[in-house]
Amino acid sequence: MDANFLFIPFQFRVDIFEELEDLVAEFEPVVLSATLEELESLAKKRSTKTRRQALAALELVERCKVIKVERKPDENNDDIILRTAIEWKCPVATNDKTLRKRLREERLTTVFLRQKTRLEIEGCTERLWC
Repeated sequence: MDANFLFIPFQFRVDIFEELEDLVAEFEPVVLSATLEELESLAKKRSTKTRRQALAALELVERCKVIKVERKPDENNDDIILRTAIEWKCPVATNDKTLRKRLREERLTTVFLRQKTRLEIEGCTERLWC
């Protein structure tokens, strides 16, 4: 799950954990340490609304397994997510159009918000693992 995916419950009132369970039955929600750092930064620096959403998203992270990842030189958070997804051959939950396009080019599965009301899977749908 990337940072903007964790904002969905507060922006669109969609329970991402319940929706994921409906889509795939069994899953382990994972957040990379880089995403955790991004949320912590947003919780300190941005507008009141963004700060409030980031703090709420940090509470959601408590329901996820946090995986420590190393940041390579000149790598942004999307690069880290893409690299990790390629290495692990795992799906990514994101609403970021640019990241979704990059994931699609690598033939990786994505989970995203459709029509501001529900989550949808794009890519391989056989239990999300391609």
